[in-house]
Amino acid sequence: MLPSALLRPLAALALAFGCAAALNAAAPHRIMLLTGQSNPYHDWAKSAPVVRDILAQTGLFAVDVVTTPPKGADMSGFAPKFAGYAAVVMVYEGAEFPEATKAAFVDYMKKGGGLVVVHDSNNAFPFWPEWNEMIGVGGWGFKPDGGIGARTEKWGPKIRWRDGKMVLDSSTPGNASHPPRHDFTLVTRAPDHPIMRGLPAAWLHANDEIYSHLRGPAKNVTVLATAQPDKGKYPTSSGEHEPMLMTIAYGQGRVFHTTLGHVAPKDTGPHRSIQCAGFIVTLQRGTEWAATGKVTQKVPADFPTADQVSVRAP
Repeated sequence: MLPSALLRPLAALALAFGCAAALNAAAPHRIMLLTGQSNPYHDWAKSAPVVRDILAQTGLFAVDVVTTPPKGADMSGFAPKFAGYAAVVMVYEGAEFPEATKAAFVDYMKKGGGLVVVHDSNNAFPFWPEWNEMIGVGGWGFKPDGGIGARTEKWGPKIRWRDGKMVLDSSTPGNASHPPRHDFTLVTRAPDHPIMRGLPAAWLHANDEIYSHLRGPAKNVTVLATAQPDKGKYPTSSGEHEPMLMTIAYGQGRVFHTTLGHVAPKDTGPHRSIQCAGFIVTLQRGTEWAATGKVTQKVPADFPTADQVSVRAP
């Protein structure tokens, strides 16, 4: 047995190592929130700060906001350093990144980076092949002349949920659209996925758009949740089970893609789509999964039910 005089410093040393290990275990994951441009139908300046706060309030993430030059400005010098970030959260749909920045991001993702695609980012970079693979399917996008609607049937199939499984649809005509904003039901399609584990089989989401007829390569996609627009109320809608939440494997990287979260330039708040507890919780869980491959967060008591929306105060 060691003398007590030797035990005391050893115990102190063990305590110090234990405290250091605990601090390291609790160190937040570094997240880059990349934002700065929108099309005329979205407003990053309203949505990105809410996304930042949603991530920060978990205590799991240290969020650095990286803002691009404004729309129409010179993008040639935009070169954020992706290395060292557990995930990049995109609230962006603007000018193309420089080729070197695109290459750096592809390298980051292939080597195990994380990406979270939020609503309008679904529309970004229609002519960037690797981005289209990362997001699975997307909509709209800027044409070379500045108009909107670049993504067509040439970009690939649509993702459908039919007969209990994901189906790729290359034959049905139609490109990106959505019915007017309304409350709608999301249906869980991958209940055992870490992001979805413990969530209800169905829940009501507040005042948002059901992105429909999205197209893309649709490679390595797992559909987490779908929503079906009511053709009785919205005759021009798809009537299909549209993918609302997805994950995509890209190289060694992980992508969480949420089509939820519409905020328009004229919206004055509260922004029910991004203050819905369903949006908040799935974004938090999806970001942790993109960053680490697992989810440690519990499902909160205020998560929406099949019959009731749940909107948190700003």
